[in-house]
Amino acid sequence: MAQIEKFHVVVIGAGFAGIGAAIKLQQAGFTDIVVLEKANEIGGVWRANTYPGCACDVPSALYSFSFAPNPNWSRVFAPQAEIKDYIQDVAKKFDVEKYVRFGYEMIESAWDDQAKHWVVKTSRGDLHARFVIMAGGPMHEPVIPQIKGLDTFKGACFHSAEWQHDVDLSNKKVAVIGAGASAIQFVPAIQPKVQKLTLIQRTPQWVLPKMDQSLPKAAQLLFKALPITQRLTRYSVYGVFESLNSSMHHPKLIKQIERVAKLNIRLGVKDAALREKLIPNFTIGCKRVLQSNNWYPALAQSNVDVLRCGVQEVRGNTLIASDGSQHEVDAIIFGTGFEISNPPVAKQIRNKDGKTMDELWQGSAKGYLGTVVEGCPNAFVMFGPNIAVSSSALIIIEAQLAYILDTLQKAQAQQIETIEIRPDVLANYNDEVQTALKDTVWNTGGCSSYFIDANGRNSTLWPWTTFEMRSRLASCNLNDYQLSFQNQAAIKTAKKAS
Repeated sequence: MAQIEKFHVVVIGAGFAGIGAAIKLQQAGFTDIVVLEKANEIGGVWRANTYPGCACDVPSALYSFSFAPNPNWSRVFAPQAEIKDYIQDVAKKFDVEKYVRFGYEMIESAWDDQAKHWVVKTSRGDLHARFVIMAGGPMHEPVIPQIKGLDTFKGACFHSAEWQHDVDLSNKKVAVIGAGASAIQFVPAIQPKVQKLTLIQRTPQWVLPKMDQSLPKAAQLLFKALPITQRLTRYSVYGVFESLNSSMHHPKLIKQIERVAKLNIRLGVKDAALREKLIPNFTIGCKRVLQSNNWYPALAQSNVDVLRCGVQEVRGNTLIASDGSQHEVDAIIFGTGFEISNPPVAKQIRNKDGKTMDELWQGSAKGYLGTVVEGCPNAFVMFGPNIAVSSSALIIIEAQLAYILDTLQKAQAQQIETIEIRPDVLANYNDEVQTALKDTVWNTGGCSSYFIDANGRNSTLWPWTTFEMRSRLASCNLNDYQLSFQNQAAIKTAKKAS
C-alpha cells in the first residue's frame, strides 16, 4: 500500500488566489506545500472563461498583484488571454510552478480530529495536510436554470463559461438566456455574425459606460522606465473603485450614478420601446454594476429581439417565452452566472464533527473575516462569506493572504498544533456584518441578486471599505481562536507572548 503524502500546507486551486498563496508561502519560508489544480494549466477563472469578448471589468492596473506590476497591458481593461498569460508569467517569475500538480481535483477535505490533520481526497488519491487553503474561487460552478423540455433541444446548448468554440454561430438563430456580466461582453461580440439574436432577460441590468481604450506604446515605455507612474495609476484607480463601493451606502450618490447609467441607455438606444425594456426596476448597485460601451448599441441592431421575461418551455427547437411568444432557434447560450451565495465547495468541506459546511450553514454561509469558518481548525477559505466588494479581487486576495501568513507564522513560532475560530467571536462578528449591511442598497435596492442567499440573508458582501478590510486582516489576533499546542512548553511560551 502506497504511503500517503503529507504536507504542511495544501492549497486548492491554481488561479490568482492559489498562485498568490504559493508565492507568499514560499517567501515566508513555507516550502512543504503543494497546489492542487483540477485542470491542466494555471489560470483559474481566466483559464475557464474563453467566450468571445471576455475581458476584465476592473482596470488592469488594479487587477494585478501589487508586488508584480505588468507594464505591458495592451488596454485599460485587459482581455482574458492577457490576464491568463499574466498569472502564468507571475508563477514562472516567482518560481512556484514547481508546487503545482495538475489533474488533481479535490473531491472532499475532511478534518481528522484524532490525527490533527486534513484528509484531502482528490481524483488521484488522498493527501494529508496540517493546514489547507481553499483557493478555488467563487466563479467556477456555472448556473444552468431548470427549463422544461430543454433536453428536447437539438441544437448547440452551452453556458458562457463552457463556450463551444467548434460551434459556428454564423447566420444562426441564437437565443441568449440571461443578461449578466458575461452576456454583456459576448452578445456584442457575436451579434454581427448571427442571423437573429433573441435576448431573454427577466431583469435588465444597470450598465455604466466602460472607460476602456488601448494603451499606447508610450504608456508602456513610461511604466517600464518609471515604475512609480504605474503605481500612481494603480492608486488612482483604487480610489475610484473605493468611491464607487462607498457610494452604495449613500442614496444621493447612488442617484447620481443612476443618472449616468440612464444616459448610457439613451445614447445607445434611440427606440423608446426598446429603452423601456432595458431600464431596470431596482436601484443601481442592488445587483453587480456592469460596464460596457457596446451592449446597448448591439441590442439596438435590427437582427436583435429583446424580451423582458423568462423562459417557460423548450419544445424541440422552439423556445417558448413566459410572455407566450415562440422563437425558433439553432443555439441556446446561457449567460446565467455562477453559484456564489451557495458555493459548491461547501459540500466538499467536512468539519471536525463530520458535517459538511453546506449542512452546517443551511443556505446561509457564515465565516470570520471571510477567511475562516466554524469547526474547521487549520483551514482558510479564500473569497469566503461576506468578503466580496465592488473592487478588484486582487485587493481581497492580498488582504486575506496577509492574514493567513500571519496566522501560520504565529502558529509556527508558538508551536500551535490547531487553531480554530471561537463560536462566540464568529457569532458576534456575523451580527456586526449583518447590522452594517442592513441599510445598504445591496439589501434594500429592490432586486433579487446573487448577493442574497436562499434565506434572504446577504452572505456575500463586505459592508465596509477595503481600507477597513486590509486593516482587519493585517494580523491575526490569537485571542479570537481556540488553540491547542504541540507540548506543555509551548503552552507556557504562548501565555508569556499573550
